[in-house]
Amino acid sequence: MKHTLHWKILAACAAFALLAACTSAPKKVEVDTAKLAMFKPLPAVMESASNPLTEEKISLGRMLYYDKRLSKGQDVSCNTCHKLDNFGVDGEETSEGHLGKRGDRNSPTVFNAAGHFVQFWDGRAPDVEEQAKGPVMNPVEMAMTSNKQVVAVLKSMPGYVEAFKKAFPDDKDPVTFDNMAKAIGAFERKLVAPSRWDKFLQGDQTALTDVEKAGFNKYMEAGCQACHAGPYVGAQMYQKIGVVKPWPDTSDEGRFKVTKQEGDKMMFKVPSLRGIEKTGPYYHDGSVKVLDEAVSHMAEYQLGKQMTQEEVASIVAWLKTLTGEVPADYIKEPVLPPSTDKTPKPQKS
Repeated sequence: MKHTLHWKILAACAAFALLAACTSAPKKVEVDTAKLAMFKPLPAVMESASNPLTEEKISLGRMLYYDKRLSKGQDVSCNTCHKLDNFGVDGEETSEGHLGKRGDRNSPTVFNAAGHFVQFWDGRAPDVEEQAKGPVMNPVEMAMTSNKQVVAVLKSMPGYVEAFKKAFPDDKDPVTFDNMAKAIGAFERKLVAPSRWDKFLQGDQTALTDVEKAGFNKYMEAGCQACHAGPYVGAQMYQKIGVVKPWPDTSDEGRFKVTKQEGDKMMFKVPSLRGIEKTGPYYHDGSVKVLDEAVSHMAEYQLGKQMTQEEVASIVAWLKTLTGEVPADYIKEPVLPPSTDKTPKPQKS
C-alpha cells in the first residue's frame, strides 16, 4: 500500500513537472546586432545641399503640394495621388489624372521618399525637386502645357507672389517653375515617418516583440536584405524584377524606357519597404493588393524560394514594424491664396 502511494506521488510530481515545462515562457528571440549594421534609423530631416530648407520655403511648398490650380483642369494636385493623410498614397493600382486618364505605374508613397537615391520607378529624376516638375507637365497627370502656363497661374495671385518673395529673397524674379519645384521639394524633405523599427535600431530592445524579431531573422535568413537594406529598407539601388524566375508581365520594360540600354530591361528602382503595410497595392503596376502575396512573389521570383504561409506571415509581422507615425501637424492642409480675375480658368479638354 505504501509502495503504491509512493509511486502515485512520484507520478504526480513527474506530470506536474512536465506540465510546468510545457507551459513555461518560450525562449526569448535574439537578434544578432551584427545583422543590424546594414540598417540605419531614419534621419530627422532629409537635407539637400542644393536646396537649403527654410520655414518660408517649406510653407510655400506645403501650399503648392495641395493646390489643384497647378493642373490644367484645376482638379488634381500632388496630394491627389500622394494623399498625406493616407500614408502618402491613393490606394489605387494606378492614379487618376487629367480627364480621368490613368498612368501605367503605381504612385508610391511620398513619405521618406526624399532620401531615396533616385525618384520614379525608372529613376528618371535624381531628387524630389526634379521629380516635382514631372507630374505637373505630364499630359496624363496634371497636364499643364508649359512652364509659362504654370508661372502665369502663380503670378495671378498676390498671395503666391508674396510667398515666393519670402521663400526666395535673393532672386530678382522669384516666381519661377524651378522655384516652385524647389519649394515642393523642401516641404517633402521633412515628410519623415519614423517607426518602432527606428527605436529598435537605436537600442530599445522592447520596441519589437519576439514575434517581430523572429520575423526580422526570417527576413535576413531568406536574403531579402540583398536589395532591401539601409535606412529606407530599400530605395538605394536598381534591380531586375524576375532575377531568378522570369516575371510574367514584361509589358513595362522599366528603366529601359529611359536609357534604351539592353541591360536595363525590366530594371526598376527597388522600392522602400517603409510603411509597406499601408501603401499597397504593390509593385510598379500595382498588380498585387495583399502584402502576404507580395512577399511570396518576391521570394519566388527574386530569391527562387517557395515560402510557407508561416514563413511569409513571420516576415510580414516584422514588416509591419516599419509603419511610421505620420506627422499630423506638419501635413495639415493649409489655406491657399485666393484666385483673382487674372487667374486662368480650368480647362476641361
